[in-house]
Amino acid sequence: MSLGYAEKLSYREDVGTVGMSEIFDSQNVLEEKIAELAAMIQKSKHLVAFTGAGISTSCGIPDFRGPKGVWTLQRKGKGVPEASLPFHRAMPSLTHMALVELERAGILKFVISQNVDSLHLRSGIPRAKLAELHGNSFMELCPSCGAEYVRDFEIETIGMKETSRRCSDLKCGAKLKDTVLDWEDALPPKEMDPAENHCKVADIVLCLGTSLQITPACNLPLKSIRGGGKVVIVNLQQTPKDGKASLVIHGQVDKVIAGVMQFLNLRIPPYVRVDFVQISLSHSPKKNTFLRWKLRIQSIHGLKAPLPFIKSIEVTFPERPDMKSAVLQKQPFCLLRETARKRPFKIVLKFNLSDGCGCSYVTSEWLVNFQVKKSSFCQDKNEVIRNLRDEADQASSCGQHAIVERIVLPKSEATSDAFVTNIVKYDHTPEAYTAQQEITSDSNGIVIRRCNEGENANETPSKRSKWS
Repeated sequence: MSLGYAEKLSYREDVGTVGMSEIFDSQNVLEEKIAELAAMIQKSKHLVAFTGAGISTSCGIPDFRGPKGVWTLQRKGKGVPEASLPFHRAMPSLTHMALVELERAGILKFVISQNVDSLHLRSGIPRAKLAELHGNSFMELCPSCGAEYVRDFEIETIGMKETSRRCSDLKCGAKLKDTVLDWEDALPPKEMDPAENHCKVADIVLCLGTSLQITPACNLPLKSIRGGGKVVIVNLQQTPKDGKASLVIHGQVDKVIAGVMQFLNLRIPPYVRVDFVQISLSHSPKKNTFLRWKLRIQSIHGLKAPLPFIKSIEVTFPERPDMKSAVLQKQPFCLLRETARKRPFKIVLKFNLSDGCGCSYVTSEWLVNFQVKKSSFCQDKNEVIRNLRDEADQASSCGQHAIVERIVLPKSEATSDAFVTNIVKYDHTPEAYTAQQEITSDSNGIVIRRCNEGENANETPSKRSKWS
């Protein structure tokens, strides 16, 4: 859930029941229920996940109706709660990544989400297997040709309004719209129809972190019951659908899913975030022996799009002491210089990253020789991302870099560069989620999710559960 999203919603008096007490199953009961859920999933032929804001609270994103939820605090006159990190830098939770592994294993067939945080897409759930019922704060849609654009920044509007950008298809060029619904907007058939169809054939609909109060979305899981399927609810509060469920688990979603994955002997993959920038160099002659050139670093989404993960860029020329270094602090980042046409040089770019990135900076080099014409090329973007993620996983650190595309024109060249800006690995043991979580970063830039110290964190091994 985005705090910006909550503030942009039109006013509504009735937002359902808020601030209900949280319920925690005892440790023994919780272990029994987790084992039962794991057995159900193991036998499942068509598992569907139905997710709500509760799966993103461990990512630093407040929910709506919990004790510290947005609407709970607003009703008490306390305003909007604070997020623990910028919304665009929120990282998927253990539950998000466990769902990715279940999908890769062929167990999970479809994900239905009421969230607008884009974390399912970022985690790696295929778009074709995801229905985002209420939209996506980071996605724009072309109403003419249907093209979707996933951004690295939050779209400025909600309510399916026109944005400031256009479709990049030269045959289209229509104005784009945001995809996030306001209160009175109907659920889009493109999302609703496949969600309904999958629920009808599901043998299990696993409801994770949702109060099941918003209609018509909350009624989707019940469609599985009519076909002989079962509903399982994992939530810390009671829901109106508890009486229809075959199993209700009152526990932290991450803890429950960690236990399930351990029973199923499935690895929870790390989350590796890859961000993109466009780097261009254009030039024009001043005299026969000199060139004026401009270095520009901008979003791959165009000049009107921000680069929210970059604070500043340090430009240095390590082999040319005669060339002055520079620090670029204003977007779009530009540097204007004049150099001899026949003398090559190397540019080193140090990207200082914003809060929420696993690395404090990443670097790239650009070899400039105006006498040599480079060749254009384009690599498969998905393959580049896959290779970068594998490298980051093996190295257990971020900072990897690759060029996806280079376009060379008579007086300019531009590249689309990919950087690994985060890697998150997850503690697979359920005990790690018995207390509030925090996000820490070690010296290698790897981000590790772990719990704050508490009584469970201080237990001796002999007192821990069977998942130790």
